[in-house]
Amino acid sequence: MPSKYKIRLLRANLLAAAIALALLTPASPPGAIVLLWLSVGWLFVSAVLLDFSHRRSRGFSWQILPGALLLGLIVSAPERHGLLIWAWAALFTLPQTRWVTLFNVVAALVSLISITPQLTGPAWVLLLLCLVALSLFALSRARQLFDLNSAIRQRLRLMPGLNLWAGEQLLRDLQREQIRCAREGIYGELLVLRVKRHRLWAAAQQLCAQAYDFENVYRLDATTLAIMVLARTADDASIRRRCLLGTFTEPPSHQVLPLNDLMVGALALEDLTHGLTSERLSEETA
Repeated sequence: MPSKYKIRLLRANLLAAAIALALLTPASPPGAIVLLWLSVGWLFVSAVLLDFSHRRSRGFSWQILPGALLLGLIVSAPERHGLLIWAWAALFTLPQTRWVTLFNVVAALVSLISITPQLTGPAWVLLLLCLVALSLFALSRARQLFDLNSAIRQRLRLMPGLNLWAGEQLLRDLQREQIRCAREGIYGELLVLRVKRHRLWAAAQQLCAQAYDFENVYRLDATTLAIMVLARTADDASIRRRCLLGTFTEPPSHQVLPLNDLMVGALALEDLTHGLTSERLSEETA
């Protein structure tokens, strides 16, 4: 997986960029030195922790950090770091939320204004046009990547080797399982679990380890998991449910939805996650 998605090459590039910035520190003014070392630290940590995954969220607030560091480097010493203005085009290639994109656009304009005294009027206008063209191209590529990852999230397992699927797959599976239950005369239910955000993937792995081959686990959002439980009778399903919940040290809040009671045609993921409101949470394992 790492070689296929060129993770090693990207990690090497990040480390090379960190080394290049570190070499700039001896001759930099005091204010820029702090920002340079912060940038070096961010690049180094990103390279060490880098791992391919289409699960990564583009909405984390820390995505504002590289833009803020880049802005600080250019503004603190525009005569030395003016060349970094071209890094904004590379920054726009990262998938990011709208408010992060807006911040980066404003920061890039501030950076352009800060290096104005170093350029003549025509040179500054040419720089502006080239940077706008490159940034628009980068944003379009980032959008294509986001659309591609969205399609991947909807059709592939979220964790290799585990029976964990995206919530969109659940909506497609519900109707098939309803038909199967009616045809074979078995009982089916959807067990929806609410876990802590930082425990989501660990809980998903734990749930998948206990699931049978015919039981699918789904990630509905950042705090909600669901598993399809199929049994001969409702009593058997209750025993199976207690077994699944018993694998957790602290049984999570959960809700049980019989498949026959679900109106699949009008169902949305929000209906399942919003259904876990405080007054409907079930803490008992029976």
